[in-house]
Formats: sequence, structure tokens, C-alpha cells
Amino acid sequence: MKTYDIVIVGGGPAGLAAAVAAKEAGNDSILILERDHELGGILNQCIHNGFGLHTFKEELTGPEYAYRFIKQVVDLGIEYKLNTMVMDIAEDKTVTAMNREDGMFQIPAKAVILAMGCRERPRGALNIPGYRPAGIFSAGTAQRLVNIEGYMPGREVVILGSGDIGLIMARRMTLEGAKVKVVAELMPYSGGLKRNIVQCLDDYGIPLKLSHTVVDIEGKEHVTAVTIAEVGPDRKPIPGTEERYTCDTLLLSCGLIPENELSRAAGVEMSPITSGPVVNESLETNIPGVFACGNVLHVHDLVDYVSEEAKRAGQNAVKYIADGCKDDKGAPVIEVTATQGARYTAPSSINVDRMDDLLTVRFRVGDVYKNSFVSVYFDDERVMHNQKRILAPGEMEQIILRKSQLQEHKEIKKITIKIEQE
Repeated sequence: MKTYDIVIVGGGPAGLAAAVAAKEAGNDSILILERDHELGGILNQCIHNGFGLHTFKEELTGPEYAYRFIKQVVDLGIEYKLNTMVMDIAEDKTVTAMNREDGMFQIPAKAVILAMGCRERPRGALNIPGYRPAGIFSAGTAQRLVNIEGYMPGREVVILGSGDIGLIMARRMTLEGAKVKVVAELMPYSGGLKRNIVQCLDDYGIPLKLSHTVVDIEGKEHVTAVTIAEVGPDRKPIPGTEERYTCDTLLLSCGLIPENELSRAAGVEMSPITSGPVVNESLETNIPGVFACGNVLHVHDLVDYVSEEAKRAGQNAVKYIADGCKDDKGAPVIEVTATQGARYTAPSSINVDRMDDLLTVRFRVGDVYKNSFVSVYFDDERVMHNQKRILAPGEMEQIILRKSQLQEHKEIKKITIKIEQE
């Protein structure tokens, strides 16, 4: 097989944006490998609007947003292979993949960009007593059935989990004529964006019951009813709070998890919090020349941020190759950590010499905080103290670090992000 400087695994929004950025940064030897039969990834089934406000300054549907990047890839002459499954990424960055036309093949690469996206967390149905009848779908599967295949999963719907896909499917099923009876959420807060709660539930009179879960599924051949109950602080159902809903469909929207089997097999260091790779300021993993971006790194709330992050990965991959693929893992770095309400940071280390003039550090909180402060410490010195009216786990937060600011603090060893009340 032909050799390439940069191989991008995944042709969704992250892979497309990384490829375009790498090409515009001056590298012509780029290949995208996509396992589906078309580029665009999950955006192809997200036919609702709300995409592109940051990137294109206009509101687009998912397919429209994807098309903007697909068109750039085609216009720039970037090569891609569809229906191609990547099987392995070796330590020397040789990518093993297979498809019907080429069979099994290997591509030696100078840099690899991981952009495989994320998948739905499957655990939502595992602890529910009852049978496993037809009529139980993940929210993403239901979305594909309705928006792409043209099938309706059912007419009376209960949704477990209030992730963004579940909220959006509550509205979508309603618009298609189904009756969404309730959205139950195990946690005391929603896992989705506030705007989705308003636009998808409140606007259609669909109740959201926080601190509730499904405790029973009725029906042997097909779902006929589900029972939900309130849960206490220990997340266990409270006897006497059960409510029964007749329905023919149960949708599970229990969160998303980065798609990282390939990354783990390649020896990439993983974060126990995000289930995605640990990366530095260049979005480079512990393996030199292997970069990660988008939902494979950590689950984003807006696709615009995925594209922005992927652009950096593409540019940094080109820079890595232009610098002779040097391994400077021994260079001094600043550790970036999250504590006191902040769950993780991406990136988690910074080499000041290699960072851009401005560096976006993204993170999520572990609970709902009102009238709190996002504080940033350089070692023990507090350098940022930004008030936030509300912080919620469903909304990604970010801080901007300046290179000049870090250069002034030459002795700094650690940057800490905290949530503080005063």
C-alpha cells in the first residue's frame, strides 16, 4: 500500500476538520479511514438544527454541517477510504485496516490522528428487573431508525436517561406522532444541555423526573409497560414511589463513552474519568505522533468545539512531522489537574515552548453549582477567579491560558482548576 504522512481514523466531524486543517497547514499526504459507507459520522442522523453557530455563524442541521466539511475535503483533494475498518495501530504508527476492495492492508504513517467519536453507554438496561422484550432501543438507534431508515420504533414511549440524544428523541418522536409519557433520570440533574430541556421537553409538555429510574419492564414478546420509581441519595429505588406507564417502547439514553478499543490496544494512556486518551497541549497522547481529538478524547456538548479541537490536532500533526517527528517527552511540562468539583481537564499537561499563544483547556463539573467561581491556581497562587451563575455536568466549561502568562511564571509546576463558593 501507499504510505501517508498522516492517517486519520474516523471520517466524522473530528476527522474531517483535522484533515482540512492538516491540508491547509501544508501537508498533502493525508488519508482518512472511515468504517461507514459515507463521511460525516453521527451528524448524518442528527437532522435537527442548532449546529454551526460558532464555526459558521449560522444555524445548520447535522447533515448540513457535515456537508460543509465534506465539501472542503473533496475540494482540497484529500484522500479517503469508506467501508474500511481499522484493526490495529502499531507502536511504529503502522495502521492495519481492511475493506472489500483491498482486503487486509497496512499503511506506515508518520502521524496518526484518532477521531473515532463515541458510542452510547450500554449499561442503562443491565440492572432493570423483568424480561428483555422487543421495543427497547438505545436513543441513538431510535434516532437512526426514524431519521435515516424511516421506521417508527413505537407509539407510546418512555425514555430512561436525560442525555442530549434522549432529549432530542423525545421531541423527534412527538413530532412523528408518538406520545412520550415521561423522561426518567437517575441523577438529581439532567445530563443534557439546558436548551435541549427547554426546547425538547418543556415546549412539548413532556415531564422530566429527576432522581428516578426504571424498576420493572413488563411484556415477554414486546414491551407493554414500565414502572419507574424515585431513588434516594444511594441511587436505590424508594419503596412506595413506583409509577406504572403503559408503553410499547423504552428508549435508553444513559450517556456516551469515547470509542477507544483501538487506542487501548495501541498502548495509549487512558483517563479513568473520561475513558479517553490523556493528551498534552498539542492533543498528543503518550505515544509520540499519535493525536486524539473530538469525542474520542472526551465527550463534547457542541460539535463546533469538536471541529475547533480537531483543527488543532491536524495542525499539530503537521508541525510534529515538520519538526522531524522528534520525541521530546523528556521536556519539562506543567501538570494540569482538576479538583474540588471539576472532574478532569483536557489537556492534562503543557509544554510551554510548544503551546500556541492561546490554549483552551476544557473540563466538566461533577454536580450542579450555583453562583460559584471557576478558579485557576498556578501552584498555590490563584490567578483566575471567574464567577459563573450556574455550572452543570451536561455543559462543558473552558478556560483560556496565555503563553505569555505561563512564561512569566517560569517555576510553575502545576495548574489546578477548582470550583469555589467565594
